Amino acid sequence: MAKVFTIPVPPKLGPSRRRERSSDPRYVDGQRLLVEAMKYLTQADPVTNRAAIALLSEHVRTRFRMTDSPLG
Repeated sequence: MAKVFTIPVPPKLGPSRRRERSSDPRYVDGQRLLVEAMKYLTQADPVTNRAAIALLSEHVRTRFRMTDSPLG
């Protein structure tokens, strides 16, 4: 036969009190720096620098956003 567990304190169902997000200037500057680097590489020689641009673009789209957090 199964046991029934009761929770003595009811959960809070009101609006959650989360802290407001604020952007970290270092995070924003890091993104800006990567975008500037991609612009420079495309202006210099887009065909030769295609691999580097793709690497930076992938970093901005995936890894950079997952590992770096302005709240950290």
